[in-house]
Amino acid sequence: MNRFFHIVFLLIIVSTKGFGQSGFDSLFLLPDTIKAFSIENMYASMLEFHPIVKQTRLLSESAQQEIRMARGAFDPKIATDLSIKEFGDKEYYNKLRSSFSVPTWFPIDPKIGFERNAGAFIDPENIVGSSSDNAQLTTGISLPLGRGLFTDDRRAALKQAKLFAVMATAEQVKLINKILLDAAKDYWQWYYSFYNYRLLGRNAVIAEEIFRRVKLDASLGEAAAIDTVQAKITLQQRLVERQEAFLEFLNTGIKISNYLWDNAGYPVQLSIDVAPILVLNDGQLLSNQTLEELVFQAKQNHPELIKLRTKIDQLEVDRKLAVEYLKPRLDLNYNFINQPLRPNGDFQPFRIGSDYKFGLDFSMPILLRKERGKLALTKVKIQSTQYEQTQAEREIVNQINIVFNQIVNTNKILIQQTSVAENYERLLKAELINLENGESDLFKINVQQEKLIQSQSKLLKLKSEYEKMKATIYWAAGVRNLNFNNGQ
Repeated sequence: MNRFFHIVFLLIIVSTKGFGQSGFDSLFLLPDTIKAFSIENMYASMLEFHPIVKQTRLLSESAQQEIRMARGAFDPKIATDLSIKEFGDKEYYNKLRSSFSVPTWFPIDPKIGFERNAGAFIDPENIVGSSSDNAQLTTGISLPLGRGLFTDDRRAALKQAKLFAVMATAEQVKLINKILLDAAKDYWQWYYSFYNYRLLGRNAVIAEEIFRRVKLDASLGEAAAIDTVQAKITLQQRLVERQEAFLEFLNTGIKISNYLWDNAGYPVQLSIDVAPILVLNDGQLLSNQTLEELVFQAKQNHPELIKLRTKIDQLEVDRKLAVEYLKPRLDLNYNFINQPLRPNGDFQPFRIGSDYKFGLDFSMPILLRKERGKLALTKVKIQSTQYEQTQAEREIVNQINIVFNQIVNTNKILIQQTSVAENYERLLKAELINLENGESDLFKINVQQEKLIQSQSKLLKLKSEYEKMKATIYWAAGVRNLNFNNGQ
């Protein structure tokens, strides 16, 4: 029995380099055959190649096309109308009207027109000159003096399109932030699965060596047969735990592959020889100043708040347009008229104040019920959106505070759990000393090993959850960069 205890004691003493805190840290020392893949590498790949990220860029492109469409209302316009009638070898009429108009941001729209009318049966109002001089040139403006003077549908549409571009950018940030958060959570779950598999795999190797030694000593009569049963049960348990951890490691790695694409648009499968890594730097994280900065950034730049502010701006454009529709429609049209080209080729100058065409269009609903209802409804929508904005800002700030409290508390738990793992190491070493003195047995050793493994696995889980919380607080603040190690 002394030889058996001595062998087991030496074996476990050597193996406790893998159990203690220094041994725990050695889990993160990757061999040369393993390639490290940081979360920064994953972010960079996603922002460049991920299809969803590329899809969000189409929002900006769509918004720019909306602006282009709205600007189309200000495009110069050429119009021509030609009407000819002949019957019984007689030309009844031959009428040609052409115009060139230039809509402007200001309500003054210049217009140039050309008119040529000929024929035996032209209406008197269409006669523009003698039978030999039947062409006429006009130039003038159209000016709204009532409704449309300060704003109109086309100007409102362009403003709305520009605001839509702001909203599209905010939606793009929101969607990218969400997919980066999902990726971060899956990455840190993969991180836990990988290192937990390494931890359990290492303990399975130790259990296998113990079983081999105990079995050998039992065959030599230096260990009881029941000790081999105990060692085998422990080995079987470690092998089951390792296999379960391996399955989780494989599946979490497959999830990470969801976020990896190459520059040709093909999915990239994460190989088994790639491992996650963690760089600790929590100096900035655990400060109230950081919390205040995150809250300030959230109030200014959170995509949801930007969208709500932009929605209010859009409704304000609608409100101003609705106010404009309360005014009467009073449009002034004034055109100079001349026939500058004579049959002999002479140019006839314009005679201002003599030859002109003047028009005045006026209309106004008497009760204005439609217009007043539209204005009142728009005001209600503005107030409703303002309430929504106030509540959204409140919820965002509270969410940041909640996650920050979780981070601070989890950091304290991490410190305690690290101490717990170290104390379990001390208990195991003490139990080994008792074993050497004949005051313990293999069963008690296995119990202490099991508790140490559980404490180290829990420590890994806490590290994983801690990193998920750090990613979550940046997402809650609406900040693009989710990694605390880089800051904002």
